[in-house]
Amino acid sequence: MSAIKIIKGGVTAAKSFRAAAVFAGIKPGNKNRKDMALVTSDLPSVAAGVFTTNRVKAAPVRVSISHLRAPRTDAVLLNSGNANACTGPHGIVAAKTLAGAAAKALRCALRRVLVCSTGRIGIPLPVDKMTDAIPGLVAGLSADGGNAAARAIMTSDTFPKEFAVEARGEGGVFRVGGMAKGAGMINPDMATMLCVVTTDASLTKKSLQNALHSVTERTFNRITVDGDMSTNDTVLLLSNGAAGGPIIKPGSPDYTLFVEALHEVCLKLAHMIVTDGEGVSKFVTVQVRGASGMRSARRVAEAVANSTLVKCSWAGNDPNWGRILDAAGYCGVPIREELVDIYYDGVAAVRGGMAAPTPKERLIKAVSGKKFTVTIDLHQGDASHTVYTTDLTEKYVQLNLGE
Repeated sequence: MSAIKIIKGGVTAAKSFRAAAVFAGIKPGNKNRKDMALVTSDLPSVAAGVFTTNRVKAAPVRVSISHLRAPRTDAVLLNSGNANACTGPHGIVAAKTLAGAAAKALRCALRRVLVCSTGRIGIPLPVDKMTDAIPGLVAGLSADGGNAAARAIMTSDTFPKEFAVEARGEGGVFRVGGMAKGAGMINPDMATMLCVVTTDASLTKKSLQNALHSVTERTFNRITVDGDMSTNDTVLLLSNGAAGGPIIKPGSPDYTLFVEALHEVCLKLAHMIVTDGEGVSKFVTVQVRGASGMRSARRVAEAVANSTLVKCSWAGNDPNWGRILDAAGYCGVPIREELVDIYYDGVAAVRGGMAAPTPKERLIKAVSGKKFTVTIDLHQGDASHTVYTTDLTEKYVQLNLGE
């Protein structure tokens, strides 16, 4: 029997976490779709965070980075419809004002509230509308509010992204659950996404941060839809110890189990983001193996996964391996063309840098599926890297002709 099992619920699956969503009318034209969400813990919690590496960081990212220095975190306030990015000093004031309004309603310190925003860049937040909505948001907090919160942070997403697991360790049973949003402007380090994960396991702030960093590298930093990195990427992890077990220490079997559970939740949410990519019709796993080093493996994988020509060929069910080999050749990694093998779902397309004697119909069949794997073997070492990506369709262009 597995020590980890999937359970119902998302960000409120863990004990003593509550969430809510309300309509504030943040984006003009939004008619009554809830656009603000709040996630809170009834018990003192610690938090960890990973943020965009874009040098242009939105105001909520900057404020949350600052607030994470506090030893305790009580809540996360999120909104869709406006990114509060590239809004200057007024954007910082707006983010802090909203955090302050939530803190006042929750009767906690300002620095115990983290803030996240997603939506259009360069437009000031309608702060008055949002602060007016916060009392109702707090009043609506519920252990069943996770789904409403997941829906409230959606932008071009077509479905709410939630997942949760329960793990049975030596110290007892604990839960990990989360919600995420993201569909476009998706690229590693990180994608254009917001994600809040909660756990009722007990960990120190340092252990929580180490676990989140490790898992993010293997999940959210492995996805790409269009190669564009957002200004607002945020992944937050809160731990409140409500499960009642002892503090989980690094190096212990329960810490290994916790990281495994966290990885399962984050990987599932990451896959949902790719599956829901704007206008996409295929989920593609790009595996690079036999590289001379980890950095080389990653560069080749990301070059292939982000190649416009490659992605367009996948959309057309065309196993155009020449475009894959081309992308591997221009990414700056010293490869040897005559050593490279390429496979579609295990079917050889290239052997030794040249076309394999495989009927094209078999390759077309492989690339015509909704999900398939492209494997690129460089035969230069033992390093490998995997990226989860998509095709690129006309619908993506149509969706991004304007806001």
